Amino acid sequence: MKPPVFIVGCPRSGTSFLYHLLLSAGGFAEFHTQMNVFDVLEPIFGDLSVPRNKKKMMREWLGSKAFQVSGLDASGLEAKVMAGCNNGSEFLRIVMDEVARKQGVDRWIDSTPTNIPHMLRIGRDFPEAQFIHIIRDARDIALSLDKHNWSRPLPWDRKRSLLAAGIYWEWIVRKGRKHGAMLGPRYMEVRYEDLVEQPQPPLKRIGEFLGHDLDYARIQQASVGSVKRPLTAFKEELKEGRFSPVGRWKNKFPEDQLVWFERLVGKYLMELGYPLAHAESNSQRALAVRALRLEYRNFYAFKQWAKVNTPLSRWMVSYSDILIDK
Repeated sequence: MKPPVFIVGCPRSGTSFLYHLLLSAGGFAEFHTQMNVFDVLEPIFGDLSVPRNKKKMMREWLGSKAFQVSGLDASGLEAKVMAGCNNGSEFLRIVMDEVARKQGVDRWIDSTPTNIPHMLRIGRDFPEAQFIHIIRDARDIALSLDKHNWSRPLPWDRKRSLLAAGIYWEWIVRKGRKHGAMLGPRYMEVRYEDLVEQPQPPLKRIGEFLGHDLDYARIQQASVGSVKRPLTAFKEELKEGRFSPVGRWKNKFPEDQLVWFERLVGKYLMELGYPLAHAESNSQRALAVRALRLEYRNFYAFKQWAKVNTPLSRWMVSYSDILIDK
């Protein structure tokens, strides 16, 4: 097998779009669901070196949509997992290697956005793996997360769901870039806006990074998944023939919340090259802004730690979380 590819990014940043671009180029295994091994499967089933945990995991996984789309033989896969799997990484490698072999290709991709906190662990367990971090304007991400009701603000903060999404964006993107710096030449970044507006230059860079031919004409001809029909929360735009995912925030973001949003994460937006709508927002760091940032960053960090390291994970995640179409 050639080195696997891990596409990471804040949810709604375009991980599925990039995944479908690569699939459209050919040479990668098609697996239209997210595995969520590190953020869901391991927290639910625990130590997979324990036979009873592994048996329980396989029993449920073989009844899942993820197994259905894999096209694999249940008995053969179960035998391999029971004999040679002691953790989530080994399970992921066994499943994806088998999917690739069955499809006659020698490379696979995992595009689970929630892998960002686990990048260093993945880098150790897959020393040959390559990572692509897709980054998108936080204001467009916040609108999309909020449209899906995925912002998940604190219970007393429901009216500030857009602001919560912005702080989450900064928290997870910073973490991804920090881990990426530690992974060195195995890591690269790409902007969602570039892939949408001028795809050929970033695809050329990605192809050179992966050592994989990403011919744009072939990609357009194949048009797998969201390359042909966008996966969007704003389906009304598709119906009206005015789909425009870049800069949507300029027309849809409530003005009063936009000011606060840019006060909260404007500095990092500018650091990443995204101009602000309100130039003064970057310098306004009132006590309320600092308090809100601290509150949510601590909340996201604790939630991530608790999900992976404590029994609380059984209530925080469910097995259905790994059955996500892409």
